[in-house]
Amino acid sequence: MNRFTLLKQQAYINGLFIDALNNKTFSVTNPATREEICQVSDLGEKETEQAILAAEVAQKAWAKVLPKERANILRCWFELVMQNQEELAQILSLEQGKPIAESRGEIAYGASFIEWFAEEAKRIYGDILPSDKTNHRLMVIKQPIGVVAAITPWNFPNAMITRKAAPALAAGCAVVVKPAAETPLSALALAELAHQAGLPKGLLNIVTSTDAVAVGKVLTESPIVRKVTFTGSTRVGKILMEQSACTVKKLALELGGNAPSIVFDDADLDNAVEGVFASKFRNSGQTCVCTNRIYVQEGIYEQFLAKFKQKMAQIKLGSANELGVTMGPLITQSAVEKVQRHIEDAVQKGATVMMGGKPSALGGTFFEPTLLRDATQSMLIAHEETFAPLAPIIRFEAEEEAIQMANDTEFGLASYLFTQDMSRIWRVSEALEYGIVGINEGLISNEIAPFGGVKESGLGREGSKYGLEEFLEMKYLCLKI
Repeated sequence: MNRFTLLKQQAYINGLFIDALNNKTFSVTNPATREEICQVSDLGEKETEQAILAAEVAQKAWAKVLPKERANILRCWFELVMQNQEELAQILSLEQGKPIAESRGEIAYGASFIEWFAEEAKRIYGDILPSDKTNHRLMVIKQPIGVVAAITPWNFPNAMITRKAAPALAAGCAVVVKPAAETPLSALALAELAHQAGLPKGLLNIVTSTDAVAVGKVLTESPIVRKVTFTGSTRVGKILMEQSACTVKKLALELGGNAPSIVFDDADLDNAVEGVFASKFRNSGQTCVCTNRIYVQEGIYEQFLAKFKQKMAQIKLGSANELGVTMGPLITQSAVEKVQRHIEDAVQKGATVMMGGKPSALGGTFFEPTLLRDATQSMLIAHEETFAPLAPIIRFEAEEEAIQMANDTEFGLASYLFTQDMSRIWRVSEALEYGIVGINEGLISNEIAPFGGVKESGLGREGSKYGLEEFLEMKYLCLKI
């Protein structure tokens, strides 16, 4: 552990790394080995309130800082993140379990949001409107919303913070972050680098805690916090939405997914296999945009199945830094139990396990990449997000049938389709009830495009020029001359 200069064990409030008021700590463990990494400060309600008050004071001053100056500090933060990419990746893999190559990719992906919004800070434009009277001048300006609460998940412990904090800071807001208790170390390392970049105290606060309910309640019910941005389950998102109602907060909710991939007869088969594979097995299947259901048209069903099985055979399970490892463990034992439940249900209803299907001989929370053939819409895997390396292949005949099955869910985050028919591309893309559609591509996330869903997959968008608007209030000025 001595080799890590960015590994912090205390929470970060008002520019200082602090212990909990009662000196309570919690254990952070490596999911690949189940060994303890370190103990981290376990904060509660009082410390969360302190963070909010610090953010309120800092935000008022930050809002007056010229956009170019805010941009320069964010740019410095970006450069420090990239200079420390390897250490950040090692810390991320240690607490989250993903292979080191994926962690390096996440650090670069997370940094891209800091870079993007550093540039966008200088592009917060208003409008001059046509006047309604000869002695009136009508204007629209945009101002920071204020203090922002960001509640982030364990599956992307770096990028899910930068995707929220960078636009908030660029807009002139202050941020109180509650990272997942499984992965607080990446959040604290980011705070240390923001501190080194010259970000004024109080603008970025990291509340590490195992009491998500209590901390979440303080954040959502505080009248000082004007915006809550959350990535996580739909169930928790609904609770936060309800708790935020008493102060009518602005919300950005990136919630559950149940992503379909539709492979048509006329698809480039090799490209479809690569695209679905990339979407399905990234981070051991633990992303909200992972393909959860794979619909393959009758004419190429057997061909796709054979090629996909060959591709899956190349996966190597193991700990993050083992040579050639491409997939790590699941995050918890409950995740293992969920995928087992989904497999058992599918087999009972007629599916066949073609490979995998059980916990890995490596032990712990490692689970074998699993391929199911003859899956159907009646199975749990078609209606619940698995969040694991389970690939169910469902057969379909007609385009209309595939669209109907793909839309048969309360979720609407990401979807994918593979076809070389341009008319079908437009037709199916417009018919899919999802905020994101990947067309002949399985990896669709970047800082340039808006990320978010429809239906019960959430509210608002992250990334892109639209992501900055989430942290701004519009003000209309009517001037009589």
